[in-house]
Amino acid sequence: MSDRARLVPRGHVPPWARFVARRLAAGLVVVWGTLTVTFFALHLAPGDIVDGLIGPGAAATPALRDQVIAENGLDDPLLVQYGRQLAQLASGGLGWSYQLNEPIERLLGSQLGPTVELAVSALVTALVLAVLAAVLTAGRGRAVRGAAALAELLMVSMPSFWLGIILLTVFSYRLHVLPSIGADGPAALVLPTLALALPLAGVLAQVIRQELESAEGRPFVLTARSRGLGATAVLLRHTLRHSLLPLTTLAGFVLGSLFGGAVLVENIFTRPGLGRVLANAVGSRDLPVVSALVVISSAAFVVVNTLVDVLHPLIDPRLREGGTA
Repeated sequence: MSDRARLVPRGHVPPWARFVARRLAAGLVVVWGTLTVTFFALHLAPGDIVDGLIGPGAAATPALRDQVIAENGLDDPLLVQYGRQLAQLASGGLGWSYQLNEPIERLLGSQLGPTVELAVSALVTALVLAVLAAVLTAGRGRAVRGAAALAELLMVSMPSFWLGIILLTVFSYRLHVLPSIGADGPAALVLPTLALALPLAGVLAQVIRQELESAEGRPFVLTARSRGLGATAVLLRHTLRHSLLPLTTLAGFVLGSLFGGAVLVENIFTRPGLGRVLANAVGSRDLPVVSALVVISSAAFVVVNTLVDVLHPLIDPRLREGGTA
């Protein structure tokens, strides 16, 4: 047995493990709270759930309504329905779709891949564009920085759905160079990715440029220059790494928001994915599907931000002194 192993008491839990456990426990509370608010908001919203399940094209006879109510347990008290949904979630299941009459796990499993593909593609594209824009404009003249700030402000101000319509009009309907609908091949991913990535790139570029410029007077930059390193070498080796900490934090929040932005973009480009499933579920009042999607989104947000916090000490060694906790 090594000296290090003898010094660590049996049953000792590392600080980072305690930190992750606390964050995940807090994340469970967040998921529970999100599910609770969503459940009661959907049941208290105007409109009849039974009419939504039957659909506008069917004759809502009393017998059919009674059958739908009995099959889906809608005649139970609201708290009983809420408890049943919590029990399903605690057992590892997401429930049963009212409208499609199939397990929600199977329904979402077939649509998860396209949404993850779009979200990751948009995040990578936004990061690449933001880093390039910040590196090329940081520390430049007032005119260059002003033009860059104006362009970033315009990108941030454009909603993804509006930008998607503009991209469709220009590149699909006018120039006919990219497909307008579907998810067949990499070409079909270009326009949805840009619709999500460009507004995010504007935000990220502003953060990176500010960090790069604030690091110019730091001691580590002055030391690197005193060793004879040029401006480009200092930027790539030192100041760019300094901007990774706030960039990683912001990227965690951005990745969580991308799943929400994908809802509108997937419908605009008629792509398969969780966004179209959510839109159809809201339209048909398929409450278990809506609740399941909200739970998945909140859980993904918790996991991503926990990973971001764990990465912080790896990026900045100064954070390791007090431990992750």
